[in-house]
Amino acid sequence: MSATLINPYEAMQARLRVAAQLYGLDDALFKVFMATNRSMIVSLPVLMDNGQWEVFTGYRVQHSTARGPAKGGIRYDLNVSLDEIKALAAWMTWKTAVVDVPFGGGKGGIVCDPNRLSLGEKERLTRRYVAEIMDIIGPDRDVPAPDMGTDAQTMAWVLDTYSMHVRRTENAVVTGKPLGLGGSLGRTEATGRGVLITAREAMQRLGKPLAGATVAIQGFGNVGGQAARLLHEAGARVVAVSDLKGAIKNDRGLDIHALMKHAAEAKTVTGFKGSEPMEPASLLTHAVDILVPAATENQITEHNAAQVRAKIIVEGANGPTTPEADPILLEHGVLVVPDILANAGGVTVSYFEWVQNRQGFYWREREINERLVDYMTHAFQATFATTDKYKTNPRIGAYILALDRVAQAMRYRGFYA
Repeated sequence: MSATLINPYEAMQARLRVAAQLYGLDDALFKVFMATNRSMIVSLPVLMDNGQWEVFTGYRVQHSTARGPAKGGIRYDLNVSLDEIKALAAWMTWKTAVVDVPFGGGKGGIVCDPNRLSLGEKERLTRRYVAEIMDIIGPDRDVPAPDMGTDAQTMAWVLDTYSMHVRRTENAVVTGKPLGLGGSLGRTEATGRGVLITAREAMQRLGKPLAGATVAIQGFGNVGGQAARLLHEAGARVVAVSDLKGAIKNDRGLDIHALMKHAAEAKTVTGFKGSEPMEPASLLTHAVDILVPAATENQITEHNAAQVRAKIIVEGANGPTTPEADPILLEHGVLVVPDILANAGGVTVSYFEWVQNRQGFYWREREINERLVDYMTHAFQATFATTDKYKTNPRIGAYILALDRVAQAMRYRGFYA
């Protein structure tokens, strides 16, 4: 089913409704959490390289700042919509609460095709966007980061534009920056490393080692690619991967280091020597121990959930599974490590970067990775302890854990009126 046919914000609200009922959340807080604190829509006129002007639409949404500044990426994609950004902002509220870092949830996006923009056009678009949302972002207000279609260079433009307006260099306004501008070691692979950590914990929960496990990965961008590399280096056998242009497999295991080199040069995983093509849709139902959907929303639905043959799903993407698919996967005995836990490695190391920027002292990569393991392992254990306590599935368990932490903050703060 096309992702556009399923409203991601309504999907988030559906999970929240179930979790709130099990948890016993009071009606006032439920109404607060079902809404967003602030949604901004901006028009962005940009002079293109051909001398013509184009007007783009941008969004920035803050779902909650109860536990700290909003935190969330900036996405450049043609399918960006207000409801998608609202959903992603809400997921960030729950994600930061699950890993217990002092942030709330935010998200931003611009409706555009970044692959059709020149470097200069992308820079002008980014700077205009930052100028329009200046009043609601900042180290103590809302801290952006990279997402689909954006990268460390984009974040450098965000930092510079913001700094020029406030007349001082403010490294902590954004995370995912280049190292030379206060970026953190370990940030590039952080989300993929979080997938590795939670996959290993999930296998241990089933009483099995990660080494030798078979893995299929949908999406070979930063998250999927880094997860593939790290899982491969940990001894797992990655047998199938896909990207926007197609899918490949090798049941004996793909040479991930060679595949990453091929993908960097060819801009696709297809055509990789030592693999055979496969239908992209069949990757989700390939017989493996671990399935990592690391592409986009709404990939596992009620139409294909019963055909999933993986023992474990580790959600590298945001919202890859629809609410209707959850009970089907549970019925078929598939252990799902939900997105607000599985892909929280990125925001955790973003927190580390923000802390390093604010204290002016930078950590070694070994320290960062050790701290990430500690945070992600604790979050996994807390999620599954909550899951067992409420006799529910891990996704709702993660939501309940997050609800408890955000609700506690809201009760301490009270309502300003």
